[in-house]
Amino acid sequence: MKFNKFKVIISLVFFGILDTAYLTWEHYSNSIPPCSTNIFIDCGKVLNSQYSVVFGIPLALVGLVNYLVLMGFVVLSIKAGKKIFRYLSLLQTLVGLVVSVYLMYLQFFVIGSICLYCTASALISFGLFYFIWTKFSGERKRLAAIKINVLYKHFIKNILFLIDPEAVHNNMLVAGEFAGKSNLIKKTAEIFLKSKNTRLSQKIYGIGFGNPIGLAAGFDYEARLTQFLPSLNFGFMSVGTVTNMPYEGNPKPMLGRLPMSKSLMVNKGFKSSGAINVASRLKGLDFKIPVGISIGRTNSPKLSNQKDSIKDIVQAFETFEKAHVNNSYYELNISCPNLIHGNVAFYPPKNLEELLKAVDKLRIKKPIFAKMPIEKNDTEVLEMLEVIAKRCPKGVIFGNLQKDRNDPALVKEEVKKFKVGSFSGKPTYKRSNELIKLAYKHYRDRFIIIGCGGVFSGRDAWEKITLGASLVQLITGLVYEGPQLVNQINFELLDIMERKGFKNISEAVGIVTD
Repeated sequence: MKFNKFKVIISLVFFGILDTAYLTWEHYSNSIPPCSTNIFIDCGKVLNSQYSVVFGIPLALVGLVNYLVLMGFVVLSIKAGKKIFRYLSLLQTLVGLVVSVYLMYLQFFVIGSICLYCTASALISFGLFYFIWTKFSGERKRLAAIKINVLYKHFIKNILFLIDPEAVHNNMLVAGEFAGKSNLIKKTAEIFLKSKNTRLSQKIYGIGFGNPIGLAAGFDYEARLTQFLPSLNFGFMSVGTVTNMPYEGNPKPMLGRLPMSKSLMVNKGFKSSGAINVASRLKGLDFKIPVGISIGRTNSPKLSNQKDSIKDIVQAFETFEKAHVNNSYYELNISCPNLIHGNVAFYPPKNLEELLKAVDKLRIKKPIFAKMPIEKNDTEVLEMLEVIAKRCPKGVIFGNLQKDRNDPALVKEEVKKFKVGSFSGKPTYKRSNELIKLAYKHYRDRFIIIGCGGVFSGRDAWEKITLGASLVQLITGLVYEGPQLVNQINFELLDIMERKGFKNISEAVGIVTD
């Protein structure tokens, strides 16, 4: 027999009404309800104390009104199906819990005796809190996301933005790796930040994605967060970009903030400890969400020609394949705009063909996605896609960083602060969307498209999906919005789907472009 939490909730509220109604009647009758008296229990002592009334109103009457109102909210949440009544029920039971804890404290530590009827009401409040907060878990997590967002944007972010962004990034990776080893931290994060809904799930190339929002390559370049990010409700994640040989990163600054532009200056240049080290860290790990490995050319002066650069990339793939890492897919990053060594480009079709031909020979069974530039014009991009379509990649990612320092989305005063680097976030949004639409229009039957760039909300993700992206990646949005962002985006996607009548997120892919 299925356990019906609604019946339990209604029953508890009903008993709460009976209990407080009886105490209210006893109060106005100037009598004390039947109650055994001993060293621990004395109903008269509690009910006649100064703490039994507030501004001349008996607490029993306040409790009665509370239960009656809560009964209304619960019934309306069932009958009317309005989420607002669920939110109100959650908030009211939270207040009831806090008040009940305080009143129990008064009985035990101030008055020195307990009232059985008052204690029964407190226990009812505790039960209602538990059952309502588990029954309305979706609304509870929405409220938690809103509260975390407010806390992050108005307090935590202000502190973090006083610290060097590279130091913040490195410390976040260390903290995330530590959190991933703690079941307590992961479970706590999941209580507030993780939710599931089959309407957001998809199966792509045999890989199950619980939701379409993933972490883009570039943040977890050392693969330290694979055990923690599932607790933040990510549907998938890419580690890297990883290079065959180690590279300590470009000369500083490697990161910078452009708050008015909602952007980050990025100048890492494929900073990496090398494929061998990263493969060693990932080897033997099990992943709760699909994990991809982004691979790119080592940013080294030793790789001064096309042949050596291709060999370098192939060796990185071979390292991970030989290590038997449990990753679900690969990314081939051919589009980093911040490589300062080698002067080798894979954008020309001939060069791209040579690279993909070499990767083809590896006969990798896991799907490979090509990470694409966004600064090329439509004709150049279509030429690249034509080459890719004849080779192994199963999909494409649009796209990488914004190189154009004159992009309208960038605030010029902020850009002037940085002499190097390219830009993430909102400056990539428009062109990324244009290229998603272009690729879907010409290659919808050939490629799965991952949209990346400028995603700060569910509306942003929805636009990329309706233009043709089956999956969406982000990084910069987390920096500006907070760790609850993925959960918020998923809830917003569900709301949009409900309004528009979609049963599964896959139904919305490309509907604007079709």
